[in-house]
Amino acid sequence: MEGPRRRFLVRAMAGAGLLSLLPAPALAAPGITIANVTGLYPVQVSRVAAPLSTAEVAAAIRNWPGKIAVGGGRYSMGGQAAITGGLHLDMRGMKGLVRLDADARVARVQAGMRWRDLQDLLDPLGLAVHTMQSFSNFTVGGAVSVSAHGRYVGHGPVVNSVRALQLVLADGSIVEATRTRNRELFRAAAGGYGAVGVITEVELDLALNTRIERVVEAVALEDYPRYFRREVHGSGCIFHNADLLPPLFNAPVAVSWRTTARPVTEPARLVARGQSYGLNQNVLFAMTELPRGELLRTHLVHPLLLAQPAVKWRNHEASLDVAELEPHTRAMSTYVLQEYFIPVRHFTGFARAMALVIRKHEAQVVNVSVRHSPADPVSLLPWAKEEVFSFVVYYKQRTGQGAQRHAGVWTRAMIETALGFGGRYYLPYQLHATRDQFNRAYPEAAQLRALKRQVDPAGRFSNELWARYL
Repeated sequence: MEGPRRRFLVRAMAGAGLLSLLPAPALAAPGITIANVTGLYPVQVSRVAAPLSTAEVAAAIRNWPGKIAVGGGRYSMGGQAAITGGLHLDMRGMKGLVRLDADARVARVQAGMRWRDLQDLLDPLGLAVHTMQSFSNFTVGGAVSVSAHGRYVGHGPVVNSVRALQLVLADGSIVEATRTRNRELFRAAAGGYGAVGVITEVELDLALNTRIERVVEAVALEDYPRYFRREVHGSGCIFHNADLLPPLFNAPVAVSWRTTARPVTEPARLVARGQSYGLNQNVLFAMTELPRGELLRTHLVHPLLLAQPAVKWRNHEASLDVAELEPHTRAMSTYVLQEYFIPVRHFTGFARAMALVIRKHEAQVVNVSVRHSPADPVSLLPWAKEEVFSFVVYYKQRTGQGAQRHAGVWTRAMIETALGFGGRYYLPYQLHATRDQFNRAYPEAAQLRALKRQVDPAGRFSNELWARYL
């Protein structure tokens, strides 16, 4: 009975994320499951290693003969953190601060550190993260690996605030990569989803923590690009997004956070950890399950935003907890994201075409959040070849096989629509795109394949994403 008990324990610990607390020697058991936040597409791996140092990462790579994938917070949604039958490197135990220079506004951290843990260190110094996602639960290395972005105005992907990366290559060697040193590795690691190496340390630019004030305005769809240029870009805005709401997705509600000298209305400097978000869960249920529930945000949530002035610290708005989006259960249905990056000149045309696709396929989209990014000149696989608006589609999906097939149909239709407007789609979500769609969206993948043949000739670094497309 020792074997079955041990296998059960390993599987349970892996699913709960407890392997990150264990020392580096890998645990092996047939069929260890690596899940993601959606509960869809779990991947069965042969072994999980939870290193605590770069040296342990290098040793794990040298000692494993097969395929290797890297995972952090496991918020990617289509198997990007694991490869069937391979080794899963769980980086969450590598969460230490390497060094911090407050005067120079530079921090170097281990890749498994979460943004919120870094914020705890920065806030007493009056500092803030320069660029990150809208929620603070993600790991720093994971954010770089997926070329993440947030609501920051003018910042683009997180790599724009990265000074250096420490990488472990397929032969176990440890290298430093910057914009000038091992430049191609730096470019390929940012948004490379672990294709060329394991990110073990990240050196980041920081920003000052400032007070910010919320401004909410309704804008006509065709006027939004001009509104953004006039009222948001270069106007002291730190964060900005516009919400497009069902059923028509044609009336943007612009939410901006601008620097201010006014006194704060929110005394907390960071969002408290471990809060209960029961009200959020009930509202989300009502919006997606009750008749005409989709109008709840239009008639209740946004009017409350307009009615309540808010001044807070930048760190508070940047330390949001993704738990506020977590439903009561994901057993029968789950919540998923898609994202499309559309040239600014095509904003209105794509928005209207997107709404037609959503309605035609009766997709249960909760909202679409519009953000902005300048062109990305750094990443080898850039999602912004030019200045773009990003459309973040947040939707509810049943968990059955039929629902997954339906999601694939309308996702491919959305991707085709984005490609038709000169846009691209984001890679960390469900793997519904055809190989042809991937190649048209990311023709630079040929360069990534060529570099990978040089630094990983045996193709050891992989995951379900790259197994399908690369």
